Amino acid sequence: MEKDKAIGIFDSGLGGLSVLRKLKQELPGEDFIFYGDQKHAPYGEKSEEEVRSLSLSAYRFLQEKGVKATVIACNTATSAAAPYLRELFPEDIIIGMEPAVKPAVEALQDESKSDKTKKKILIMATEHTIQGERLHQLISRFGDPSQFLLLPSPGIVRLLEAGKGDSPEMEDYLHQLLLPYQKEAISSIVLGCTHFPFVKEQIQKALPYPVQFFDGAEGTAKETRHRLEERGLLKEEMQKGQVELFSSNEDSSLMEAFYRKNCLPKSR
Repeated sequence: MEKDKAIGIFDSGLGGLSVLRKLKQELPGEDFIFYGDQKHAPYGEKSEEEVRSLSLSAYRFLQEKGVKATVIACNTATSAAAPYLRELFPEDIIIGMEPAVKPAVEALQDESKSDKTKKKILIMATEHTIQGERLHQLISRFGDPSQFLLLPSPGIVRLLEAGKGDSPEMEDYLHQLLLPYQKEAISSIVLGCTHFPFVKEQIQKALPYPVQFFDGAEGTAKETRHRLEERGLLKEEMQKGQVELFSSNEDSSLMEAFYRKNCLPKSR
């Protein structure tokens, strides 16, 4: 039956596993097929045309696996390719990512009621996402552009894809990247790339004051549930779902190790 098919997810590499983690929490009975295009990571440094082409290849890979819906677990690919894929496949369920600008603005408004200090929201993302029209539309829709600081952070993706998420190189990179914000009054950080939640602790460590973090994975997971419910495609059996992992570089060992470490419940 159609509802027994898996949900497909693709990203430029390991980052989309942060979205898979939220999807598994939201839809524990569903099966998932994850495709990480590690061979071509990072997408954030490529042209829009390249990202569209790579996204189409990833989408077709998942379609060949017979998925019932596809989640684009990448902010860059969503911005560059989601409208394109929806135009090509109008009958398919295609869910994208959205930077968590709205909840960050709402939290800042709540904070401002008790703290009159003029604080700002830092958005960390790839260069492609920061330059894209979609992010600026969200900023204008939900807040005042003067409330935001935009910070391209391409090195995070490269280091994570190299297996250096907990390395001194990552600490040094984040320290230098966030140096201008040591005295800046930052209320929160929007993690505008699906790789970034995996280094949230390191980002906080690089700042001398606490911040709130927001990312779009939870909203994407809830939207996926909503879209499946609309089509009557949620699985009825609530047994624990299965996960399959695939990588474009034909070696998924780093992805599997990363998944076991970061996405599975910790053993007691």
